[in-house]
Amino acid sequence: MDNTSLAVVAPEIMLLVMACVVALVDLGVKSRLRTVTYWLTMITLAVIAWYTGDLAARGDTVYGFNHMVVSDAMANWLKCFATISMMVCLVYGRPYAGDRDMLRGGEMFTLAMFALLGIFVMCSGQHFLVLYLGLELLTLSSYALVALRRDHTVSTEAAMKYFVLGAMASGFLLYGLSMMYGATGSLDVATVFKTIATGQVKHNVLVFGLVFIVAGLAFKLGAAPFHMWIPDVYQGAPTAVTIMIGTAPELAAFAIAIRLLVEGMLPLAIDWQQMLVVLAVASLFLGNLAAIAQSNLKRMLAYSTIGQMGFVLLGLLSGVIHGDPVFARNAYSSAMFYIVSYVLTTLGSFGVILLLAREGFESDEVADLAGLNQRSPLYAAIMSICLFSLAGIPPLVGFYAKLAVLQALVVAGSPLYIGLAIFAVLMSLVAAFYYIRVVKVMYFDAPITATTVAAPIDVRVVLTINGALVLILGILPGGLMTLCAQAIVKMLSS
Repeated sequence: MDNTSLAVVAPEIMLLVMACVVALVDLGVKSRLRTVTYWLTMITLAVIAWYTGDLAARGDTVYGFNHMVVSDAMANWLKCFATISMMVCLVYGRPYAGDRDMLRGGEMFTLAMFALLGIFVMCSGQHFLVLYLGLELLTLSSYALVALRRDHTVSTEAAMKYFVLGAMASGFLLYGLSMMYGATGSLDVATVFKTIATGQVKHNVLVFGLVFIVAGLAFKLGAAPFHMWIPDVYQGAPTAVTIMIGTAPELAAFAIAIRLLVEGMLPLAIDWQQMLVVLAVASLFLGNLAAIAQSNLKRMLAYSTIGQMGFVLLGLLSGVIHGDPVFARNAYSSAMFYIVSYVLTTLGSFGVILLLAREGFESDEVADLAGLNQRSPLYAAIMSICLFSLAGIPPLVGFYAKLAVLQALVVAGSPLYIGLAIFAVLMSLVAAFYYIRVVKVMYFDAPITATTVAAPIDVRVVLTINGALVLILGILPGGLMTLCAQAIVKMLSS
């Protein structure tokens, strides 16, 4: 182990050390909202976000631990965005968690940091075992977070479902990776790529392993037909935890998909692209149609997530045409832009739900938002901006994200991809119905209560910035799109 290797994993070391420090410091904290623990966690995450952002801006690609981990622009930007996302989740979720006696200890903050550590490892992994280690650290922390409200039966049930289905998906992925190891003789992502490219490995064996890998990745992304955990977990988990498992982990799922499918198995693109076509069509169809029937807001957003992941898959599957990765930069950068914009928008929408939730009242039914505009025009406007963005209505960031993915499909020129683009547009029209229905309830239905919406100053400020970014990045998307494109180009060239 040399200094270069330690520098590559410096953000992970900082996060691990501070997670342990936070856990120890919390033993002496007595306040209901764990104020000292909260601020120590936030300062730690702010420093790590700045550090990873600085590394990403430099754009250097450095390998460590015998090429088992990499520090490149894509990994560091995803780490930076995931860290900021986790900070926002903790700002939104702390008042909610305090009202529901979920902060008797500092477990929520410690588990959030360990989940983030798993995300970091997934973003930087260049070795099958490292990627799997990061995945398990993230998922095990997520299971514990979902079950954090110990006295709540629904949360406990959701955690059990998540654990059982998550273990099955991890088994799928691990079995697929073992098959790939058996076929290529290596666990190193770059070596697997070179071995497959020689054409000397039996194609049937590779495809057999690839099926299990894609199934495991589809579960982590929440793509149909491996979506069955998302609605139950989103609805059953405490909303402060739902926002955590619905945002930053999606960035990690995108990262591990890129590492395995693009960096490791690009010569098999013709095979895994066909699988992604099926997953994307199923996700767009099932997610958007099922969302129409939902009256629970969290469950509706869960099915919406499934549909949104269909768009991410469309971006991932359009990078290689006829064996030529000429469109890879455009396609994968559009998928990265989409997942970042989705996380930003989801933070805002769940932030409003958390804001409206009072002690003993979850505010997670569509009807609970009735007349919100009369009670708080600002929060109704932020929720409307986020919902319109998810629907892909201009000039919001969700519109440009969808446009980028559709452009990647159409530019490819294949009749199949053009057909997929048309299908995606039609499904977006279906999705617009259930998003606009919520806006109608907020603006045109009579309010259930006349009480105004109160929130701590930090929640109000962060939520306002969140809503503003959804609008600003839609009007001026060039900077973020260029950032994603440069990150993908450096990843592909390394």
